[in-house]
Amino acid sequence: MPWLTLLVAGLLEIVWATAMKQSDGFTRFWPTAIMVLGMISSFWLLALAMRELPLGTSYMVWTGIGALGSFVLGIVLFGEAVTPGRLGAAALIVGGIAMMKLAS
Repeated sequence: MPWLTLLVAGLLEIVWATAMKQSDGFTRFWPTAIMVLGMISSFWLLALAMRELPLGTSYMVWTGIGALGSFVLGIVLFGEAVTPGRLGAAALIVGGIAMMKLAS
C-alpha cells in the first residue's frame, strides 16, 4: 500500500507542476487553486508513504515520477523539444526509479 500511495503522490506532483505552469505566474485563479490543492495532497500522501518507506527511496521515487511526468506533459501540452539528450536524461530517471524500487 505505501508504494501505491507514493505513486499517487507522484502523479499529483505532475498535476501541481502543470497547474503552476498554467497559472501564468499565479495570475489565473483556477490553475493556481489546482496547484495549491495538488501540492497539499501530494505532500500529504508522500508523508503517509514515508511512514513505511525509507526517506531516500520515497523522495527519490516521488521526485522522479514528478520530473518524468512533467517532462512528458511539457512535450505533449507545451510543445517542448524532444532531443536525444533530454530523452537520455529521462531514461536515466526511469532507471534510477527502477533500481531504487528493486533495492528496497
